[in-house]
Amino acid sequence: MAGNYLEFHFTIEPVQPASEILIAELGYLGFESFVENDDGITAYIPEEEYEEDLLANVHILQEEDFKISYDVKEIERVNWNEEWEKNFTPILVDEICSVRAPFHEKPDTEYDIVIEPKMSFGTGHHATTHMMIQHILKNDWEGKSVLDMGSGTGVLAILTAMKGAKSIDAIDIDNWCYLNTLENISRNDCEHINVEEGGAELLEGRKYDMILANINLNILLRDMPIYEKCLNPDGNIFFSGFYKADLPAITKACEKLGLDFVENFERNDWVAAKFSR
Repeated sequence: MAGNYLEFHFTIEPVQPASEILIAELGYLGFESFVENDDGITAYIPEEEYEEDLLANVHILQEEDFKISYDVKEIERVNWNEEWEKNFTPILVDEICSVRAPFHEKPDTEYDIVIEPKMSFGTGHHATTHMMIQHILKNDWEGKSVLDMGSGTGVLAILTAMKGAKSIDAIDIDNWCYLNTLENISRNDCEHINVEEGGAELLEGRKYDMILANINLNILLRDMPIYEKCLNPDGNIFFSGFYKADLPAITKACEKLGLDFVENFERNDWVAAKFSR
């Protein structure tokens, strides 16, 4: 029946970090919504968008380190906003910052970020976003110029605005993230954040005091020289989207560019690291 969805339930052992990687890979292939379960994830794709060999392009399904199985069934088209309301729970970072949806009760926190996550990554539930929030909370952003590269929902850019950043560029290559960030900055009264759709090619000639790049290892290593050229003297850069085992490679690449390691957070084998010029 046209207009229906296919529901894939993936059973994963161990669940983390495989579920986060699987969500990212499926998102690139056209899956439109995800629900995290105790034993894995449930993912949805329009029936007309699915091809028989589509999952052959999902690399983590071939990894021997994880045991992943799935079953699939056809379901009627659903209201994704209702699905998010059922499954999106608020988070609290260091008892200081809350990230919640509009339908959640307002908490008593110093920083309260309200987002409608929809299909964008970066709700704060993923370890990398959580740790980047921790870095923002720990550092001074007053009057600083900021780049949020791979902005997702815009949650990191929004928090820097709440902490006093004067000019902020939020950039993501994904159109859905671009549109979602526009919506979320309006929802949080942060209209001075400049939102753009694209990649590192947009950064030519720009300068920032603080750079946040929560993407993935390969893109970070590829684009790191571009980020470094954009960093002002005495500036700081924060990288995440990679595992603890990859920190030496990130650190080595930074050192070649004159960036010194300062500190890092670790969460569920993921790392978010701070470097300074």
